[in-house]
Amino acid sequence: MTQQRHENMEKTLQIELRPEQEGDYRETEFLVREAFWNHYSPACNEHYLLHVMRECPDFVKGLDYVAVCDGRIVGNVVYMKSHILTDQGERQEVLSLGPIAVLPGYQGKGIGRMLIERTRELARGIGSRAIFLCGDPDYYTRTGFVPAEQFGIRTSEDNYFIALHAFELYEGALATSSGRYYESPAYYVDERAATEFDKAFPPKPIFQDTPTQRRFLEIAAMQRKRIVEEKP
Repeated sequence: MTQQRHENMEKTLQIELRPEQEGDYRETEFLVREAFWNHYSPACNEHYLLHVMRECPDFVKGLDYVAVCDGRIVGNVVYMKSHILTDQGERQEVLSLGPIAVLPGYQGKGIGRMLIERTRELARGIGSRAIFLCGDPDYYTRTGFVPAEQFGIRTSEDNYFIALHAFELYEGALATSSGRYYESPAYYVDERAATEFDKAFPPKPIFQDTPTQRRFLEIAAMQRKRIVEEKP
């Protein structure tokens, strides 16, 4: 998306992109819950994940941004420090994007893309190497991300995964990065704690086997083990 289109969209929707503030926390958690509820699984845990991420040392405070429309928070993106362990044994620091969320009534209007592009420039400005995320390729390849497999980068289980995407923040940033990607341990959610945390929010119906849940399972199955050829 061009800068002119960004400006036109922000003017039409009166969108303000700004750093999240402590006073925003509950409202942002609410919007994340609304965005993810029944999407990848019955109910969701992303709002609890956001809640605990903020206290994690891997959390990148300077890239925690919200989108505001008419005084209401309608979008949020956050990042964590993660790393690649290359096949040569080098540890390379990278960023993990997510969760990223847009309130359902505002989805499909380019707000997620705006948040990604704004924070991507900020990440480049602080000298980060690259951004990684796991998500639907039908969307994220349209925002400049490419399959991590193009750089020989696999999951921590040494699998190539269609949902693992990367974005170089400077040319050649991942040229020597073939190896395994390790996201922050904060992404591994305590489901019991998440269920307890959710009790503080208004009850919502829980649905199973939705189209988005089936799509998630389809993508999750698209992993294949790396085959290492033995030298004679």
